[in-house]
Amino acid sequence: MTYLITGGSGFLGINLIRHLLARGAFIRSFDIAPFSYPEAADIEAVTGDIRDFPALLRAMRDVDAVVHCAAALPLYSEQDIVSTDILGTRNVLEAARVSGISRVVHISSTAVYGILAHCPAFEDAPLVGVGPYGKAKIAAESACLDYRARGMCVPVIRPKSFVGPERLGVFSLLYDWASSGKHFPIIGNGRNRYQLLDVADLCSFISLALSADSRIANATFNVGAREFLTVREEYQAVLDRAGFGKRVIAFPASPAIFALRALHACRLSPIYPWVYETAGKDSYVSIAKAERDLGYVPRYSNVDALLRNYEWYLANPPLPHVSGISHRVPWSGGALRFLKAFF
Repeated sequence: MTYLITGGSGFLGINLIRHLLARGAFIRSFDIAPFSYPEAADIEAVTGDIRDFPALLRAMRDVDAVVHCAAALPLYSEQDIVSTDILGTRNVLEAARVSGISRVVHISSTAVYGILAHCPAFEDAPLVGVGPYGKAKIAAESACLDYRARGMCVPVIRPKSFVGPERLGVFSLLYDWASSGKHFPIIGNGRNRYQLLDVADLCSFISLALSADSRIANATFNVGAREFLTVREEYQAVLDRAGFGKRVIAFPASPAIFALRALHACRLSPIYPWVYETAGKDSYVSIAKAERDLGYVPRYSNVDALLRNYEWYLANPPLPHVSGISHRVPWSGGALRFLKAFF
């Protein structure tokens, strides 16, 4: 099989490419960023923007199925989020339809649920996106439904926040503080449960969505870890692995969120609102549908995923003073860089 992976240079993209290559697939990557991995010799890498419809059409020649991973993440400008996550998704779907490709696996997000009022969330829960990113993901899913109605198979996957090799982003804050021998601050008492997902389990589920009978796969699925503890217990596991005897330090939720809102307004916050508004709350989804309909069997717990990612971080420390807004680079510490000195 020949698969086109949009966003192939990103964190999910490279992990998925490795997963599919190991199973004998031919891969074509399509990404606005150059493909700079050792696997470049094993795939066809095309540099392009999903907002460029003619470029997408060219990239889809002789492709059997598409996995649409490309997205502008929450720290991007609202204009980029709207044009990439909504218009870009429609471009991918239309280019696939014109090219005679009947299956497009769309990677959405549990951000479409907003701040969960009840846990676990099922796939039929109300969609209340927070901020431009959450709203754009809802609009992108609407586009997927339109193309299902036109006869295409469009599995929609809503993963929880996923971690694993190549993942930095917001998790680099935890790993940086842990590896530096610092205590780590959290919002709230840390007794809430916040489900994560190992990227290897996500890749396994994407494989299932690519190969399953279209009558079953043509649906929407939550994907996450089956086993997860409290935020305090899981972050403490990383600090324990670091070996400095440091602890998780809890901050009352309301004052912490107020301070982060003020920092965000001043462009000094290292994290975006959806992260800090939900960090102290329960956030988990039901994966029963994925398990029942597609045979999803997650291998990794939250702690497994966090520690697997931490081991990769230790072996691949980010370059000093390098930061950005994608999952593959550390996010700027913002004002927390100064707070770190007191921990």
